Amino acid sequence: MAVWCTVSAFGTYACMYGFRKPFTAGVYVDDPFSPGFKASLIGAQVLGYTVSKLIGIRVIAEMPPRRRIATLLGLIAVAQAAWVMFGALPPSFAAVCLFLNGLSLGMVFGLVLGFLEGRRLSEAFITGLCCSFILADGISKTVGLRLLEAGVPERWMPAAAGAVFALPLWGFASMLGRIPPPAETDVIARSERLPMDREDRWGFLRRHGGIVVPIIATYTLVTLLRSVRADFSRELWQALGAPGAASVFTRSEAWVTLAMILPLGLIVRIADHRKAFYGGLGISCLGLAVVVASSLAWQWHRIGAFGFMVAIGIGLYLPYIAVHATVFERLIALSRERANLGFLMYLADTAGYVGVCAVMAMKGRSLGTTDILPLFLDGAVLVAILGIGCLLIAASALRRSRGSR
Repeated sequence: MAVWCTVSAFGTYACMYGFRKPFTAGVYVDDPFSPGFKASLIGAQVLGYTVSKLIGIRVIAEMPPRRRIATLLGLIAVAQAAWVMFGALPPSFAAVCLFLNGLSLGMVFGLVLGFLEGRRLSEAFITGLCCSFILADGISKTVGLRLLEAGVPERWMPAAAGAVFALPLWGFASMLGRIPPPAETDVIARSERLPMDREDRWGFLRRHGGIVVPIIATYTLVTLLRSVRADFSRELWQALGAPGAASVFTRSEAWVTLAMILPLGLIVRIADHRKAFYGGLGISCLGLAVVVASSLAWQWHRIGAFGFMVAIGIGLYLPYIAVHATVFERLIALSRERANLGFLMYLADTAGYVGVCAVMAMKGRSLGTTDILPLFLDGAVLVAILGIGCLLIAASALRRSRGSR
């Protein structure tokens, strides 16, 4: 059952990326596209994704388990329809298509997450789920670039990529739907995860806001930098002087994925929820320290382009996945209150993607050029320093709370 849960969740979300990210392998500078067109596409998709996350705070928190798979497949179908429209309609409609694509895909993660939380092995399952979007990010770009190299026009490449991933997604989603609810021993160990109404949600935040808010602040900062690295990876590789082949996207993310498995997978062995919570914060701080070290190493010419992209990927994904897999999961288990992980993650994701939208609005055109590297390096150091400070505040807040005694 552990293997079944991990494989089905990993496969479902990895295939979802085939409907979201392949378009970023294109550059969209030739006729009929204009300079800055790619940045506008990414901005429109992120805006749709952000609105979806905001809606998901309520929808995912209240979603009954029996409706998850049908909802998931329906959302994927809408996302693919948006790519077909992207290819068929004039470029003036492209932003609308990307917004619709992001709007439909933003709730997929919460639907998958609902099958994995509240179990004794939840950290291992959720780490596997999160590793899917690290590796899938690279794989989807590789597929997109391969399709372009095969002669598929940039306008139709995203729809073609979606067609490649459609059948595997259906298979993995069918597996996901067969996962049974948590056993009694899981409920005893982690507390029962139930839908939350408005009163439940506000009550949880009133009691635990001092812990949740600084964690969300760190998560927002990390999401900003992670999104730039993911959405403008081709431009970053070019700015680093190593554009590489299509396979470089997959190879770099494969190393990042491998680095996640040991520290985040092993934390499941910590039975004490408070210690595991602090362990998740410690792993997050370690990752942010790696972000600073890799940025300085590149500026001091101590690391190559491939090593830099892998190292900073590891540094960003350690806190990003720790929040998903451990920090909020153990906070709920420690509180023993009516709550679910989807609610807290969609709060965090909404804040994160609002930040991404703001950055895209202010710096979108700069990110789509070779000027991206200085902005990225400066942002990396700032994000890491502020993030570590927020995590220390969260740790102090838990220590002062009655739930930590």
